[in-house]
Amino acid sequence: MLAVRDWLYGRGALKSRALPCPVVSIGNLTVGGTGKTPAVEVAVSTLTALGRRPAVVSRGYGRKGGGIHVVADAAAIRLDAEDAGDEPFLLARRLPGVPVVVGANRYEAARLAIERFGVTAIVLDDGFQHRTLRKDLEIVMVRAQRPWGNGRLLPGGPLREPLSALTRAHLVVASGASRPEDAEAVIATVAAHAPGVPVLTATYVPAECWEAARMRPTSLGALRGRRLVAFAGIASPRTFSRTLEEAGLASAAFEAFGDHHWYSAADLAALGGRAAQLGADGLITTEKDWIRLRRLPLPDRPLYVLSVRLVLRSGEAAWRTAFERVCSAA
Repeated sequence: MLAVRDWLYGRGALKSRALPCPVVSIGNLTVGGTGKTPAVEVAVSTLTALGRRPAVVSRGYGRKGGGIHVVADAAAIRLDAEDAGDEPFLLARRLPGVPVVVGANRYEAARLAIERFGVTAIVLDDGFQHRTLRKDLEIVMVRAQRPWGNGRLLPGGPLREPLSALTRAHLVVASGASRPEDAEAVIATVAAHAPGVPVLTATYVPAECWEAARMRPTSLGALRGRRLVAFAGIASPRTFSRTLEEAGLASAAFEAFGDHHWYSAADLAALGGRAAQLGADGLITTEKDWIRLRRLPLPDRPLYVLSVRLVLRSGEAAWRTAFERVCSAA
């Protein structure tokens, strides 16, 4: 079905609808864990620096209900995570003053953002497979390590589309790579399927850390030397584990949950019990996980929350040039 759809779009039998402002899509070719959410933040920051007023549009995976809804406007966050989806809610928290709109119909959601808030650019979260909306800049995120898994399409593998779909990309960003040498598998694949498309590298670095019970900032230095039980319900838990290691934080244990897992009181009680059993000093999780557990009774031991941001390590000029191109053309 994907091949038929792409053939129809390629021949003009199916047409994408255009918006009166630049549309930047952040997406991927594989399921989950490639850094789309922090890349959306970087895209918003870049557009703002170029004089645009961006909004974020997302499907809102995992939210209750449907329809088009404003998660956040310029003044405040208007929906809770359950109604917004955990990732749009996280983006609303991390991007104060930037409208965030969710809706399965991304075109209509973007139209609402333009008409209601007067935005002059749209950042489309998880938009690579969304062909009904015309996009001016396609950014594909991919893990530097084992980027394509077993190379098979869903459900036999992690690929959402064949690798030939890379021809639609304008930029490919290999996350978890400090240097181009760390992304050799990505570079080779892009060269084979989409020669000429720049491959950038990026890593995750800690942004903020706080103790959940008191919402009190905590330095990473204060946590070094403490034994912590780490846990995460994200698409790539190993990425969080690696971030902790690189920050010099020791994990007494690491507990992985399913992606987008909504925690129960029993889950937190079990995690607290595990920390007590190991004699750990506390627990640590991601900001995205904290969003899904923040209303629950917390364990007796301190729970720390670590947020991360994406930093480009190579290809900054290609990134900036691509954004300047779409902003000057519109």
